[in-house]
Amino acid sequence: MTHLIKGVRITGDEPTDVLIKDGLIAETGRGLDAEGAEVLDADGLIALPGLVDLHTHLREPGREDAETVATGTAAAALGGFTAVHAMANTEPVADTAGVVEQVWRLGAEAGHCDVRPVGAVTVGLAGERLAELGAMAESVAAVRVFSDDGMCVSDVLLMRRALEYVKAFDGVVAQHAQEPRLTEGAQMNEGEVSGRLGLTGWPAVAEEAIIARDCLLAAHVGSRLHICHVSTAGSVEILRWAKSKGWQVTAEVTPHHLLLTDDLVEGYDPIYKVNPPLRTAEDVTALREALAEGIIDAVATDHAPHSVEDKETEWPAAAMGMLGLETALAVVQRTMVDTGLLDWAGVADRMAYRPAAIGRVAGHGHPLRPGAPASLTLYDPAAPVTVDPANLASKSGNTPYRGMTLPGRVVATLLRGVPTVSEGKLQ
Repeated sequence: MTHLIKGVRITGDEPTDVLIKDGLIAETGRGLDAEGAEVLDADGLIALPGLVDLHTHLREPGREDAETVATGTAAAALGGFTAVHAMANTEPVADTAGVVEQVWRLGAEAGHCDVRPVGAVTVGLAGERLAELGAMAESVAAVRVFSDDGMCVSDVLLMRRALEYVKAFDGVVAQHAQEPRLTEGAQMNEGEVSGRLGLTGWPAVAEEAIIARDCLLAAHVGSRLHICHVSTAGSVEILRWAKSKGWQVTAEVTPHHLLLTDDLVEGYDPIYKVNPPLRTAEDVTALREALAEGIIDAVATDHAPHSVEDKETEWPAAAMGMLGLETALAVVQRTMVDTGLLDWAGVADRMAYRPAAIGRVAGHGHPLRPGAPASLTLYDPAAPVTVDPANLASKSGNTPYRGMTLPGRVVATLLRGVPTVSEGKLQ
């Protein structure tokens, strides 16, 4: 099918037309025409490369009560994503070629976006012995990102071996930086609010110590390290130091850590319980500035759906995690674009180009120019939306933005020239 997008602003530039044929961008420029093409009037819309999420929990296999690959990727498409990385903490854990191939096939069958499974670093996420890293890399899923996310690879020798192992196939170890001995029973950020509420604190140093250790390890073995969901100002400084050395270290930040702060926990609403925890306003400022500077490479959602039973309960028993796929781009607009910290070209870099490069995702993360795959999102930055969990595609409703008005919305998402979302609705 041929599509002609009229008057769109590619990464915020001057309005132009985009002609799409056979899954590729055939031509760009003003005044284009194509007989028989489906025409979309994109006046006022921004065109971005299809977004790539490095950190998505799709829950299948095992927790289909919270999310499935089909519902999670539908949410991704509605959020403007054309590729997501499915984390390994499923039931069973994605620590074998068989499980990652199952997740990959489920993604292909759903067809909403490309699904790149993340393989576990250790068997069962237990942190005792390495999983089948090579077999997962050689499988049809072609795994390149490995993570025990939800658990830290705290054993320094195991972490070194993992970093050494993935070098053979240009893989990357994505670390959930949380020193377990420092966070036993932790419920929220350690600080003034936790002291006032009487909740066990989660100190920033628990994250920062692991990041410092692993940056040194990655440099020692000459391997690629990625840090998941960075949340503290101290972590930013460690990353700045590691990057100044030229080490192969990258990092991500979540939309919720760019916007929300630990004072929201005052009401003991478990919707704000997340791992790592919401931090202080000073941390939020440091994270925004680091993303703008490029010290933090990418925005990743850490989309973490939970069933009502697991989330809507008393604070100590509630599961940690928040939804993020459908609201990510609007939160980034509010925190980074509307504040002047990033332009739309910068958003394309942090949400498409760099994530695709880190995850080695072929066919994604390309500038929207002739010859490139036509995987893109059309976004209206002047269409405010009030978030209602009932209107989300995710099977779960644990969004921290419920009732909040965000500044824009995704109008269309195309995957290799085929609309998965049109006029803001799933196709």
